[in-house]
Amino acid sequence: MRHLLLCAVMILASCAPRGALVMAPPGAPVAADEAIWVASQRSVTGESLPSLWFSRIDVAVPLDRKAGTLAYPSVGQRADPAAQFMVTGGGRFGGPEGFRRAIEDELAGRPAEDRAIILFVHGYNYSFAEGVYRSAQLAHDLHLPGIHAHFSWPSRMKPYAYSGDRDAALYSRDGLVETIALLDGVRGRDRIVLMAHSMGAQLLMEGLRQLAIGGRRDVIDRIDGVVLMAPDLDLRLFRSQVRAIGPLPRPFVIVTSPRDRTLQLSALISDEPLRLGNIPDARPVADLDVVVMDTAAFSTGSGHFDIADSPALQKLLVGLRDMDWTLPDEGGVHPGLIAGAVSRVERAVQVVLSPAS
Repeated sequence: MRHLLLCAVMILASCAPRGALVMAPPGAPVAADEAIWVASQRSVTGESLPSLWFSRIDVAVPLDRKAGTLAYPSVGQRADPAAQFMVTGGGRFGGPEGFRRAIEDELAGRPAEDRAIILFVHGYNYSFAEGVYRSAQLAHDLHLPGIHAHFSWPSRMKPYAYSGDRDAALYSRDGLVETIALLDGVRGRDRIVLMAHSMGAQLLMEGLRQLAIGGRRDVIDRIDGVVLMAPDLDLRLFRSQVRAIGPLPRPFVIVTSPRDRTLQLSALISDEPLRLGNIPDARPVADLDVVVMDTAAFSTGSGHFDIADSPALQKLLVGLRDMDWTLPDEGGVHPGLIAGAVSRVERAVQVVLSPAS
């Protein structure tokens, strides 16, 4: 019965039109423009490529939208500039050096607090355009400072191609490692933070592992934080990756929700009880120096991307963004600031967020 339900969900999802990059008309109502710096190992139409290409895509955040929503033009459908994310400009770079120099030029005139680089790696079943729009939405709704970069890997863009997407993510390890190293080398940057969602978390962990075993521990040591959002990742594989990586960047945040129905299906497909992103508490990773942030109280729909979907959670996270997630006796955040929701589970910090926080 559960397998029949899974098939029905995938068939229905496969009927949905895919997002497309569409230019906004002049004078369209715009709440803000977000510049997304893209490194990609896929064509715009989705095919795998042997090497990276680089671009900047300026995205208009529509004026007529609510926080936590993401609407965009679809292939073959009429666009609505008032309500949909659309493109306002950008361009392609000749290679990695041109990409790096353009970011350095962008950072040069900014104050120190606005010189972070935040790299987002998308998850399963994303088109190229959808990943770009999602990056812009996260940057805008979470008020993320600095440069917003996006790594686009060649998802098959088919809900039933789950195993194919796993292969495509692994195919892109070299490209992600090259991208991280390139951003690490940007002159004038302040912090670099890596964020990944769903299956993108497995790719990001593989990239960090490859940096470690390839003798690039120096790059890992200069990473100022990692956030895995609803990671679709086997717990045993995660532990193996951590052993190879060594000391993790701090903070290392794992955003989880036991109500995540997408990861429940993933666990079913994988014939295992849990994925890293829907562990019920910090005990499965208690021996690691990580922060486990439970957002189940904010889960709606499938519960697979609470940070992107919940305006209440976004508002809370904006206030907590710069906190040091250690316990007070170590000089970190005071649990009282978020309604006593912080506790220690061996080496891990457990945070249970709620609307009352």
